[in-house]
Amino acid sequence: MNDRWARAEERYRQQSEQRRYRRSDHDWGDYDDDPEDYPPPRGRAAHRAAPADDWDDYEDDTTVIPRYSDDDPPPDLPPRRPQRGGRADQRRGRGDERGRGEERGGRSQPTRSRRSRVASRKAAERRRRRRNLLILGGVFLVLFVAAGGYAGYKFIGRLGGPADFSGPTGPLAVVQVQRGDTSEDIAKTMVAKGVVESTGAFYEAAVRNSSIQSVQPGYYAVPTHSKGADAVAALVGKQARVGNVVVAEGKRLHDSTDANTHARNDGIYRKIAEASCVGTGTDKKCVTYEQLDAAGGSTDLASLGVPAWAMDAVSKVPDRSRQLEGLIAAGSWDFDPTGTPQQILKQLVSASARSYESTGIVQSGGSNGLTPYQTIIGASLVEREVQVSDMPKVARVILNRLRDNQKLEFDSTVNYTLDQTAVATTDQARTTQTPWNTYAMTGLPATPISSPSLDALRAMEKPAEGSWLYFVTVNKNGETLFTDNYTEHQKNVKLAQQSGILDNEHGQGTPR
Repeated sequence: MNDRWARAEERYRQQSEQRRYRRSDHDWGDYDDDPEDYPPPRGRAAHRAAPADDWDDYEDDTTVIPRYSDDDPPPDLPPRRPQRGGRADQRRGRGDERGRGEERGGRSQPTRSRRSRVASRKAAERRRRRRNLLILGGVFLVLFVAAGGYAGYKFIGRLGGPADFSGPTGPLAVVQVQRGDTSEDIAKTMVAKGVVESTGAFYEAAVRNSSIQSVQPGYYAVPTHSKGADAVAALVGKQARVGNVVVAEGKRLHDSTDANTHARNDGIYRKIAEASCVGTGTDKKCVTYEQLDAAGGSTDLASLGVPAWAMDAVSKVPDRSRQLEGLIAAGSWDFDPTGTPQQILKQLVSASARSYESTGIVQSGGSNGLTPYQTIIGASLVEREVQVSDMPKVARVILNRLRDNQKLEFDSTVNYTLDQTAVATTDQARTTQTPWNTYAMTGLPATPISSPSLDALRAMEKPAEGSWLYFVTVNKNGETLFTDNYTEHQKNVKLAQQSGILDNEHGQGTPR
């Protein structure tokens, strides 16, 4: 029994060694005739092929023969390369290999099948990597070509210069130059309005024209489809600026006539109408005086830009045509001439309101006891009566008389509603009752009587300290005398008559 176990173990050892060294002569069929030289079959074949005589002397009463197997699979052998030839040879080669696999115990086919699947997966992975690399390389190539093309296009564009119009110019376009605009900003506006074809065309011409530095904020009429150099030349030209109106201190909304010279004094509406013109000849377009007058009488005060602090008082003005009086301040103003009359007035009234507010008019009631709108009314009287140096004193006279409930008796308030104006007014004119005639009423007029300057507005906001109730201008140099005594005031009036500034029938700024 022990000898048989020893021989079984010896056979198992030989099988293990043969599996470890697969390329022995036994694997290639070089055996002697001695059956002992043949390797024992492996696996189940080995169990079936075991020589019966090896176990003849086995006398154990068990019928189970120990079976030895190798838990580790044999190492895979590299596949043998088939000989080149036809398909028949290849099939024979595969048949031989299968035969040899069967001779080696029937385990070569599953092993080779697993190896084939692994190799197939690896090959597919390699193909996938190569495909991804090709796709990635293609993308980079396309990007590289596109970048190179764009760079080339820009380079060629620089060599050829920026795009520029070459044909005849088109109709005028109104462009706005904002405060703080650079040449680059103006160039963008020009392109947006169709004046030039590219920003480069305008900018390159602008840097060569030093007059571009003198361009002020405002509106300019420039021909469309212009060359860059022509657009710059047109912009800096004297006739290009449009929509700019200069409102003189003490100017009224409507026209008036001088009683002595019979000359027309153009009002603010007339000035705006002239500044609104764009073009020349038959192509000239303007907003008319009549259109502005009609628009200024609208009951939609918000559409006219009337500020909130004046809204209530303006809504109560007895004459709608005069309701915007004083709300367009003295100064230089820009507006878009392509707008409607209502839009133009709103632009000017809104800008003037911001200018008034910058002086502190909304907070001025603490020092003068007036509303912001009343302050503008008082400033308009100051503006029409004296020169700048005497404005704070006249403002104090107004406040002192209002405090004492005395009539203001200003000739300027009489002249406001007259078709013909004069420095001195007649007795008949002074007795005519109107919402503005301060000879015939107490208190302030219904509206301002002119557009006050900022100096007059500041004087009304912060008047001089004094007890004056009377004043009169005594000579043509504008000298004005102030007093709180009526007898002394009458003496000052005689001085004015002697200098010729007043005749014996007229006074100025005095109670009669």
